Amino acid sequence: MQPSLFALFKRFSGARYWPVWALVGLLRLLAWLPLPVLYGLGVLCGDLAYRLHRTRREIARRNLAACFPDQSSGEIAALARRHFQLLAAATLAGGVAWWGGKKRLDRLILFRNREVLDEAQRRGDNIIALAPHFVGLEIGGIYLSALMPMESMYQRHKNPLLNALIKQHRARFGCVQHSRRAPAKSMIRSIRQGRLFYYLPDQDPGRGKGVFAPFYSIPTATYAALGRIARLGNATVIPCATLLLPRGRGFEIILGQPLADYPCGDEVLDAAQMNRAVEEMIAHAPAQYLWSHRRFKTRPAGEAPFYSDE
Repeated sequence: MQPSLFALFKRFSGARYWPVWALVGLLRLLAWLPLPVLYGLGVLCGDLAYRLHRTRREIARRNLAACFPDQSSGEIAALARRHFQLLAAATLAGGVAWWGGKKRLDRLILFRNREVLDEAQRRGDNIIALAPHFVGLEIGGIYLSALMPMESMYQRHKNPLLNALIKQHRARFGCVQHSRRAPAKSMIRSIRQGRLFYYLPDQDPGRGKGVFAPFYSIPTATYAALGRIARLGNATVIPCATLLLPRGRGFEIILGQPLADYPCGDEVLDAAQMNRAVEEMIAHAPAQYLWSHRRFKTRPAGEAPFYSDE
C-alpha cells in the first residue's frame, strides 16, 4: 500500500524538499484548469525553456539532426522548439494524470487501434505494451492501469521524495511497479498471470549493460531485456505511444501491430526490431518523442563523444 500524501509530507519535511513540494502544489492547482489552457501555458513555457536551456536545446538539435539528416538546420531547429513546447504542455498536464478522476480521463483520452489489444486478449495472449518516452507517457500508463490490471517499471530518481511521489501516483489505479534494476523474475510472473506489462524501452543503459543496436541507423546502447522477458513470459509485444492532441484537445493512445516473430533469440536482432518499432511510432508525431534526452550518450569503444559538452 502506498503512503498517503500527508505521510510523505511528515517523512520529507526538510528544507531541501521544499522545491519539490512547491512543484507538487503547483501541479495540483493546475490540474483544475482545462487542458487547452494548460496547453497554451505549456507552449509559452516551452518557448522560454528552449531559449534559456542551452544544453538541452543543443542535445535535442543534435539528436534530431542525426536521426533526420535530410532535414535542413532550420527544420531541425523548428522541430526541437516544437518538442520543448509539447513537453512543457504535457508536463503542466501532469496534475491531470496524477489527480484527474477516471471520468475526466475517459473524456480526455482517445484510444486508436484498441482492437489490436482486444484481439490479443481474446486469443488469451500475455501482453507487453512497448511504450517509448513520448510526452504523454505518464498519462497513458496511468489511464491503461485504470482499464485493466497492469504492471510497469520505473527508473529510480536521486531525489527520494520525487521517487516516492511518482510511485504513489502511478499506482493510484492499482498499477504494480518494478524497479528497472530489480530481477526480471517478478515481472515475468506477472506477465504469465495475464497482467498487461507497460515496458519502457528507450533509456541509455550505459556501457556493459545492454547491446548496441541501430536506431535511425546509429549504433545505440539498448537494453536487451525485452526479448528475454517476452520469451519467458510467452508474451505478445504491442507498440504503444501516447500523444498530446493539437491545441490541448486531449491525448491519444495509439497501438501498433504486434511485433512479428519476436523474439528471435538473438539479443542484437531483437533489440534492433524493438528500435525499429520505436521509429515507426515516432513517425506519427516526431516532435513528441523525448529528443532532449541523451539517447546516444554511450558510444561503441573508440568512438568520439556524441554530444559536444561531454
